[in-house]
Amino acid sequence: MNGPTLQGLIVGFVLLGVLFWFLQGLTPSIRGQKILRAGFVTDCFYWLFTPIVTRAVTPVAVAITLVPVAIAYGVTLPELLQGRGPLGTQSAGAQALQVFILGDFLGYWQHRWFHGGWRWRFHAVHHSSTELDWLSSVRLHPVNDALGRLIQAVPIVAMGYDPKVVALFAPATTLYAIALHANLNWTYGPLRYVIASPVFHRWHHTKAAEGQDKNFAGFFPLWDLLFGTFYMPKGRQPSLFGIDDEAMPRGLLGQLAYPFRRRRGAGVTS
Repeated sequence: MNGPTLQGLIVGFVLLGVLFWFLQGLTPSIRGQKILRAGFVTDCFYWLFTPIVTRAVTPVAVAITLVPVAIAYGVTLPELLQGRGPLGTQSAGAQALQVFILGDFLGYWQHRWFHGGWRWRFHAVHHSSTELDWLSSVRLHPVNDALGRLIQAVPIVAMGYDPKVVALFAPATTLYAIALHANLNWTYGPLRYVIASPVFHRWHHTKAAEGQDKNFAGFFPLWDLLFGTFYMPKGRQPSLFGIDDEAMPRGLLGQLAYPFRRRRGAGVTS
């Protein structure tokens, strides 16, 4: 599968920008938020950096991690990457459904894991947006992205699922994550407990204490309901975003270096 091109990224940016400009103007969560909001330029750089650089690193990291798995199974890495066993011989549709559910479940736990200890320093970059919209979704440290993908992809491939099916999971969830970060007041009504909505995820990003360490799921709020992390009060919208840690640098390079800097006093929050 070919990686993203500069032309494709620019076209995608324009199309999504127009779409969400219309939608966010029609049904905003926070009225009056500007398109050129705080952090807009930095997130534009992430729009180019994340797909080209991070997406190039992640497949290599996954392949390296799968080498000991292949050795344990007594097969070569290319053989492992063909899918194996009863799971890998199912129809593509059946595998896609199972991979999506499994990937979302693993994604829930890796997301919770990144909210603690040394991992938070990397994930804090994503949470540092003080004005949230669709473009905020790409503000992601490459260590956070690559390690998160490893936690999701490696166990699923090791189980025998066809890696070609597994590879479709990342772009699908990335596209949906763009909508989840949008400045929209959508709750999905009666489906609020079934499918993650923009309001559901915006509560995850709130700086207010009531919403911290809540709503980790990427698609199925079921995981948050099962494990006690669901928070979505009816009739209310979050309005305060960002982190309580020491000030996050504004630029891309400063944010990439941020997790490696010595901390100055602040405790870990999310």
